[in-house]
Amino acid sequence: MPNTAGVAAILMWGMLAVFSLQTKAIPPFQLLFICFSISFLIMMVLRLCRGQKLLTPPSLTVIQWLVHTGCLFGFHFCYFMAIRFAPAIEVSLIGYLWPLLLGIYVAPQGLRLYALCGGLLGFLGSVYLVMAGATLQIEAEFIFGYLLALLCALIWSGYSWFLSRSHSEVEDIGWVSLVVALLALAAHVIAETSVYTFTPLQWANAVLLGLGPIGGAFYLWDTAMKKGNQSLLASISFATPVISALALYLFGLSALSSAVITAVCLILAGAMIIHRAPVIHARVTAFRNLP
Repeated sequence: MPNTAGVAAILMWGMLAVFSLQTKAIPPFQLLFICFSISFLIMMVLRLCRGQKLLTPPSLTVIQWLVHTGCLFGFHFCYFMAIRFAPAIEVSLIGYLWPLLLGIYVAPQGLRLYALCGGLLGFLGSVYLVMAGATLQIEAEFIFGYLLALLCALIWSGYSWFLSRSHSEVEDIGWVSLVVALLALAAHVIAETSVYTFTPLQWANAVLLGLGPIGGAFYLWDTAMKKGNQSLLASISFATPVISALALYLFGLSALSSAVITAVCLILAGAMIIHRAPVIHARVTAFRNLP
C-alpha cells in the first residue's frame, strides 16, 4: 500500500505539466495559494468523513514545522525563480537530480554504489527525454537560475529523506499546507498582480492541481517515504517526465517523441538494478569469496 501511494504521487506529478499549461494565465504564487489552500481542505474533508475534530492541532515538533514548511514553500519558490533566470530545459534537467540524490540518501551503506548506478541510468533516461533534439546550453549568464534549480533538487531529495526518518502524522501536511498557502499569498501580494477572473477551465485545472500534484500528492508521498521502499520509489520517480510527455500527448498539447521509448528502457533498467541490488550484492560477494 505505501509503495502504491508513492506511485500514485509520481503519477500526479506527471500530470503537473498538463494542469500547469491550462493555468498559465494565473500568477504562480496566486496559483500556489489556491493549491495549498485546497491541500489544507483535504485534511478537513478527511476528518469530517471520519467524524474527527476538525481543528485538532498538529503533532509536529518545531524542527518538523521548519523543515516541512521551509521545504514545501522553498522548493516551489526556487523553481519559479529558476525558470525566470535560466532556460526551462536546463532547469528541468538539474531539477531531475533529486531522485538520484534521494536514492543515494536512503540506500543501505553497502548498496549505495548500486543506487548510484541505477540512479544514473534513470537520470540519463530523463536527460534523453527532456532534451529530445534540443540543444543544451550551459551559459554563465544563467548561473543563478542553475543554482536555484540545483537547490530545488537538494530541497526535495532532502525533504523526502527527512520524511523517511520522521514520525509525524501524515494528516499534519494539511496544517503545513495552510502555512505555505499564507506564505504564497504574501509572496503574491509583494511580487505579483492579482487575477480575479478565471475561466471554468482554469478553475477546474487549479482545483485538480490542488487535489493532485500540488496538494494531494504530498499526503501520498509522506506515506510512501515513511512506510514504503524508498530506494525503489526514488528510481521510479525518474518516470515523471515520461508520464508528463505521454499526458501532454494524450491531451493534445504536444507531439510524442520517439525518445520516450529509450527513456522508459533506461529508467526501467535503473529501477531494476536498485530493486535487485541486495540479490546482486549477495551474488557478487559470494563470487568474491570463492576459493
